[in-house]
Amino acid sequence: MTVIDVSDATFQAEVIERSHEIPVVVDFWAEWCGPCRQLGPLIERAADAREGDVVLAKLDTDANQATAQQFGIQGIPAVKAFKDGKVVDEFVGAKPPPAVERFFDGIVPTEAERLASAGDEASLRRALELEPARADAAVPLAKMLLARGDREEALQIAERVPGNFQAEGLAARIRLEDRGEPDLAGAWQALDAGEHEKAIDVLIEALPTADGAKDDIRQAVVAILDELGVEHPVARDARRRLAAALY
Repeated sequence: MTVIDVSDATFQAEVIERSHEIPVVVDFWAEWCGPCRQLGPLIERAADAREGDVVLAKLDTDANQATAQQFGIQGIPAVKAFKDGKVVDEFVGAKPPPAVERFFDGIVPTEAERLASAGDEASLRRALELEPARADAAVPLAKMLLARGDREEALQIAERVPGNFQAEGLAARIRLEDRGEPDLAGAWQALDAGEHEKAIDVLIEALPTADGAKDDIRQAVVAILDELGVEHPVARDARRRLAAALY
């Protein structure tokens, strides 16, 4: 079982930074705390049953008051789960075993999540069998299929994830390529080469004459902007230009 003792000095590295790789559950406790002694074995057993999927860290609040204060610990035992550097779930006080198990179940990755993270085609297909609307499996699988020419299946998979910008953009690209009008080959070549700004330019410039394809072009542009992120300078300018071209 992976159980580590952490302190004010090691919390950043052992909990915050590590949680970007694997969920970390922190048990805030103290030697004098009776409920802490009751809860401790329960969370250790729960972590042990999920070895490899979660790390359990224990912090003595008496000896590490700075971290306890930083995370607003007012009563113990207090348990916080960290993922990607942030608290994603927590509880205070002793809990019965079923509640502790449910807490850990909500933190560790599901089988579909693990398969999606694996990234190979067989794993992605299995992830979608388990959870058909998983965008993190559907989008990379659809991209694989498109790259090798299986366009129809790629479109079917992308269209199963409505509301996801990447999936909608990929589906829009396939429909636009299949229609062949307007001529957007330069946009796709640029996109595949990682030249996002050039791809956006070609797509937006095509909008004025793209009578029946405007929404697909919009979705293709939005997908690129989503990939770049809201703070990217190219994305900020492109959003303004896209709005002007549409409205």
